[in-house]
Amino acid sequence: MPADKTETNQPSAETEQAGQAASAVATESAAVSSTEEDLMAKLTEMQDKYLRLSAEFDNYRKRTLREKIELAQSGGERVIVSLLPIIDDFDRAMTSMHTTDDCAAVKAGVELIYSKINEFLKQNGVKEIEAVNEPFNSDLHEAVTSVAVEDEAMRGKIIEVTQKGYKLNEKVIRCPKVVVGE
Repeated sequence: MPADKTETNQPSAETEQAGQAASAVATESAAVSSTEEDLMAKLTEMQDKYLRLSAEFDNYRKRTLREKIELAQSGGERVIVSLLPIIDDFDRAMTSMHTTDDCAAVKAGVELIYSKINEFLKQNGVKEIEAVNEPFNSDLHEAVTSVAVEDEAMRGKIIEVTQKGYKLNEKVIRCPKVVVGE
């Protein structure tokens, strides 16, 4: 009888192994399915984040462009508003020129307006480029003409400025037109 016990144990061991294999396949299939679901969820989440980030960046770009345009417009407005008192002074000077015979007073008024304009330019970062007696620099100066000079030290240097040049915050905004010694 012991032989029968062994035979009955064998089929149940095989059945148990088959059951375990089927259970392992089912567990593995469930794990793969679960992993796929996790990956799909992560993919959906990442796509959503990408779309939101893309929309946020587009909004940022539009907002900064709009702010730059507004800044340029309001910056111009600030300059114009600052110039209005000087224009008022010019109006008063023009009226005074037509009604008065005192040339010295008119001259003093125009000089005052000129100094106000220069002060306004300084406050806004505009500086005159000093050029007389400086060596000619083609990157900084525009030569109108050249004249012969007797003094050897003045050769290649600027003799006269026909039109002033200006820098705005160290950037040349207009080159001075100069006469160079030859």
